[in-house]
Amino acid sequence: MLRMLSTARPARRRRGRPVAAVGRGVVLAALAVVWPAAVSAQNPRPAPASSSERPREEAKSGRQPEKPAFDVVEATIPELQGALSTGRLTSVQLVDAYLARIRAYDQRGPRLNAILRVNPRARAEAEALDAERKAGKVRGPLHGIPVIVKDNYDTADMPTTAGTVALAGVVPPRDATVVRKLREAGAIVLGKSNLHELASGITTISSLGGQTRNPYDPARNPGGSSGGSGAAAAASFGAIAYGSDTCGSIRIPAALNGLFGLRPTKGLTSIAGIVPLAHTQDVVGPLARDVTDLAIGMDAIVGPDPADPATGILEGQPLPRFVAALDSGALRGARLGVLTTSFGRAPEDEEVGRIVRAAIDSMQAHGAEVVDVALPGVDTLVRRAGVIELEFRFDLKDYLARVPSAPVHSLDEILERGLYDEALDASLRRRDTVSTPDSPIYRAALARRDTLRALIVQAMDERHLDALVYPTMQRKAALLGEPARGSTCQLSAHTGLPALTMPAGFTADGLPVGIELLGRPLADARLVAIAYAYEQAMHPRRPPPTTPPLVDGRAPAPLAWTTTTRAGPATATVAFSWDPTTSGLSWKLRLTGAVERVYAVTVDRVVGARKGPVVARLAGPDMTVAEGTLTLGPALRDDLGAGRLALTLYTADAPLGEARSPLVLPDRAGAAQ
Repeated sequence: MLRMLSTARPARRRRGRPVAAVGRGVVLAALAVVWPAAVSAQNPRPAPASSSERPREEAKSGRQPEKPAFDVVEATIPELQGALSTGRLTSVQLVDAYLARIRAYDQRGPRLNAILRVNPRARAEAEALDAERKAGKVRGPLHGIPVIVKDNYDTADMPTTAGTVALAGVVPPRDATVVRKLREAGAIVLGKSNLHELASGITTISSLGGQTRNPYDPARNPGGSSGGSGAAAAASFGAIAYGSDTCGSIRIPAALNGLFGLRPTKGLTSIAGIVPLAHTQDVVGPLARDVTDLAIGMDAIVGPDPADPATGILEGQPLPRFVAALDSGALRGARLGVLTTSFGRAPEDEEVGRIVRAAIDSMQAHGAEVVDVALPGVDTLVRRAGVIELEFRFDLKDYLARVPSAPVHSLDEILERGLYDEALDASLRRRDTVSTPDSPIYRAALARRDTLRALIVQAMDERHLDALVYPTMQRKAALLGEPARGSTCQLSAHTGLPALTMPAGFTADGLPVGIELLGRPLADARLVAIAYAYEQAMHPRRPPPTTPPLVDGRAPAPLAWTTTTRAGPATATVAFSWDPTTSGLSWKLRLTGAVERVYAVTVDRVVGARKGPVVARLAGPDMTVAEGTLTLGPALRDDLGAGRLALTLYTADAPLGEARSPLVLPDRAGAAQ
């Protein structure tokens, strides 16, 4: 079929051996060599940029970026650290490499629109961290590594907007706790990602950032509300990305972008300095292409924080150590309960359900014990235990009161002045009608959450389960402008229990599908271990097709070739041009000879010697020249790369399409696959 934009391609082979292909002992040994124990917070981080600085292109500053010495596409953090530690790569070069990808694909090519703001001081921070490394100071696994954070994370050197024009220039007085921890660990905040405005939805559209697109199919949404982080991580705009999750906002983008994403146990990470949606449900965590990266990203941010009372659950508890928990054998003997009621029953849900069931079968084949589980009464409790509608208005007001430069002070002001995207009108107005932060309805919802959590934990105890398993989304990513349906986000959000999403597979049209594991309180590291073992066995991720490796710092140029076919005295000559970043197949046709005998010129699908159906008509009767652009859907994109499309000439001499020539892409390794 022909569609707006394309989707999947086969995975590209990376240089060297991916970390996912080696065992836990090898990974830990490699990490121990690459960096020493993390340096304490006495190590000063690079000086922040002033609030007046704004991002700008390297060309505008007159400074030429250093030529990257390393291909960052799908590169893991240990691979990056290995290159940094051996001198093959500097952090400055790493920043330049990621910025080049952002320039190539965020507002060009597939126009992902994932990055709301680039840190203008990223290069200077990289230089300072390179100097530390040269002096023998390596803070830890994130030293000199560029990361992306969602733009509801407070940053004292850049505006924090939550995607709304109401806060477009607001610079908070201090970093969020998680941002401070990342910087102390040596991470470079390369940029801030777009989000569904005020984190209030799951398709990632905002009045300040616009609509973010899915790199597997830019005609579809990337999930939300952390959709900018999801798209950025999938497209290798940074080593790892961070988001927030109130009800699925990490897990849904992870599912729809072929990523691993963890919603931690409520209180394991601090939400101090995060623009709130609902403080009793908000958590922060990473989205990553690789489980080891996810583990590194979690180790950097966990811990108690006096500014977030929810982290009090950690008092007297040993902190989980995620990298240390990685275990390629974790599936053996793991007991997984398939939550059958969380699978969709509509026809639109069937494909995702089959893919998730197949992933569960694979885990069982690699040693997991799998049982179906039904939990009577859970669905009713889940529907009545949410508090976003009851907390948002008051949480936002409290946050704005702590930001002296904020030009608005309440949701009511934002609505009154029209400082929001129209797509949020109904939900924001509904949430603005709540009259009090404390009410019998609110207290009843909180009580149901306690009941729900106890019921889930009891069920897992009785069945000796490590996790409950179900689809993250019951349906594939929706087209832009259409509602996103099928979320199963509430179970984790309403209980505070940890949940991890991982890639389950791909739909027939190349869209990623996610499978979710729900665990016990503070058993987050166990979920990560299971995900690691699953990744080792299945290697389920493949990169998006619209953001291929750069060529000399730029998106690869379109491939051009000419195909000719003849039928009797008539000849059709077509000049084709294929752009893998937009899935655009442009063509210019010229008919010569007995053109009056031509019925049609088409592109047909051909499998072996057998002609398939017409997939695109290029010209009809009485046409001698024509041109246009076809935007290939994923199936046709794959057919083009595999040589299953042919230029076909229908004439009085060959009325059944006998005259055809295959479309053969020029030989540029991986360019169109």
